[in-house]
Amino acid sequence: MATGSVTIEVVAVDTPDDINVIIGQAHFVKTVDDLHEVLVGVSSHLRFGIGFCEASGARLVRRSGNDGELVGLAVEAARAIGAGHCFVVMLGEGYPINVLNQVKAVPEVCTVYCATDNAVEVLVAVTKSGRGILGVVDGRPPLGVETDADVAARRELLRELGYKL
Repeated sequence: MATGSVTIEVVAVDTPDDINVIIGQAHFVKTVDDLHEVLVGVSSHLRFGIGFCEASGARLVRRSGNDGELVGLAVEAARAIGAGHCFVVMLGEGYPINVLNQVKAVPEVCTVYCATDNAVEVLVAVTKSGRGILGVVDGRPPLGVETDADVAARRELLRELGYKL
C-alpha cells in the first residue's frame, strides 16, 4: 500500500455576472466532443465554452465551444484546477437547469460537482501522483429560514422565469 502526503489547495473560479459554470469529472478525451454535441443540441441560442484536463498522454487542456470568450474562461478555470479528467463548462444565454440532465447523461461523465452562477472555490487534493477534486464551495451560508412572503416571492420568480405555471 502506497503512503504519502496530501495538501489541499483552494482554487477560485470566478465567472462574469451573466455566466454560469458546470464543473465535473469525466474519464476520456471524447468528453470534450460529446459535451459540445449535447450543448449544441439543447438550444441554438446557448453560448458555451468547455475546458477538459486530460489525465494521461499529452496531458493537455482540451477545449471546445461556440463562443471564444467562454472557451477562454473554461480553459483558464480548468488549468487553474488542474485535476485529471475534470471539465469546466461556461454557459451564456442559458442556465444549467436547461442542460444538466443532458450533461450528466454523457457516457464519459462520472460526476458533476456544481452547476451555478455563484463564485466557486474548488477544493483540490495534491499528492505526488497528481491532483483531484475533493469538492466545491458554492455560495454562502444561509442567513435565516424563508417566511411565507419569501415562499410566495420564490414561486412568483419561478413563474416569471417560465418554470412554473
